Amino acid sequence: MILTGHPIDTGDTAWVLMSIALVMLMTPGLALFYGGLVRRKNVLSTIMQSIFILALVSVTWVLFGFTLAFGTDVNGWGIIGGLDFVGLHGIGKDPISYAPTIPASAYMAFQMMFAIITPALITGAFAERKKFKAFVIFTLLWTLLVYSPIAHWVWGQGGWLNKMGVLDFAGGTVVHISSGVAALVAALVLGPRVRRESERFEPHDVRLAVMGAGLLWFGWFGFNGGSALGANGLAANAIVVTNTAAGMGALTWVTVSWLHKGTPSVVGAISGGVAGLVAITPASGYVDASAAIIIGMAAGSVCYGAILLRERLKVDDALDVWAVHGVGGTLGAILTGVFAIAAVNGASGLIEGNGSQVLKQLVAVAATWIYSGIATFVILKVVDHFVGLRVEESEEEAGLDASQHGEVAWQTE
Repeated sequence: MILTGHPIDTGDTAWVLMSIALVMLMTPGLALFYGGLVRRKNVLSTIMQSIFILALVSVTWVLFGFTLAFGTDVNGWGIIGGLDFVGLHGIGKDPISYAPTIPASAYMAFQMMFAIITPALITGAFAERKKFKAFVIFTLLWTLLVYSPIAHWVWGQGGWLNKMGVLDFAGGTVVHISSGVAALVAALVLGPRVRRESERFEPHDVRLAVMGAGLLWFGWFGFNGGSALGANGLAANAIVVTNTAAGMGALTWVTVSWLHKGTPSVVGAISGGVAGLVAITPASGYVDASAAIIIGMAAGSVCYGAILLRERLKVDDALDVWAVHGVGGTLGAILTGVFAIAAVNGASGLIEGNGSQVLKQLVAVAATWIYSGIATFVILKVVDHFVGLRVEESEEEAGLDASQHGEVAWQTE
């Protein structure tokens, strides 16, 4: 798998190195996005979860995560990678078969940034009520036992969904469905936040959330464009369709919410933009701009509807991770099978007469939903048994900033 002595393309390497930086910035961006959407007393705890994941997964990916996802397939079953790259053994300046024009270390680092932001997305579901100790253990176990196996299924050479021909350019199943389903399970297991009768869960600083959303949109060009693993036309196409779907998602969400509630919402605009970004992620290397408009429109309306459904069902997914990432990722994965065209990257979907691609996408969606849901439930129950999941009610009412971290975000005179 390591291509010793194989020539390196400096242009491709430069673009992937730039993309690593872009995707890394998305996790601090997510911290600001989520931090602005929670209540004032929980902003630091919410930001800390993303920042801590950035540190934790940076180490665990180097030690075990990368090899479990991209190591040689164990026994040819397509389930998990072997330990040939444990501690990054052999990963250096030579290319790897996954990316033959860039150093293996660059490919590893690019994939690491995906492994970092995925569990960070889940934190929005259990915001304002989870013990920090429980969060740390859950993140460690989830990254190794859920993220790495699914990444191997879809992207690993020998992964069973990869061999089936499933299309997921930048993480519709691996990142968004896995985290969105995990978020739903976490919200159900932890239960709703403590709430006084007159209290409303309103964002404490929409300005912070808008800043975070802007950084996410910006970083997404590396997320999707970098997945081409080269400075080429495929990367350019991915960036164009990414921006187009994000714009259409924002326009659609604002329009729908305006008709529904009577005002054009700022939070709706950034939520719609993120929904469009999520839905285009698996399709970004397979569809053109016209399809991106349809995908963005579908994401803006369907994800908005998912929030209304979540509210009706009284599930306290605090920052609507399931509605945006779980539902948006599912929608995007399926529509990839519909709108993929051979002119972009050689793969055809239903629109070009290949209806079987939709069936393959549905298998990947179902497998990711089932595995992430069950594995997340088991991990949460194990963590709850040993350390407990939720803070005490008095700690929750005081706010996690003070009760878990002994700090406050905003000083008062």
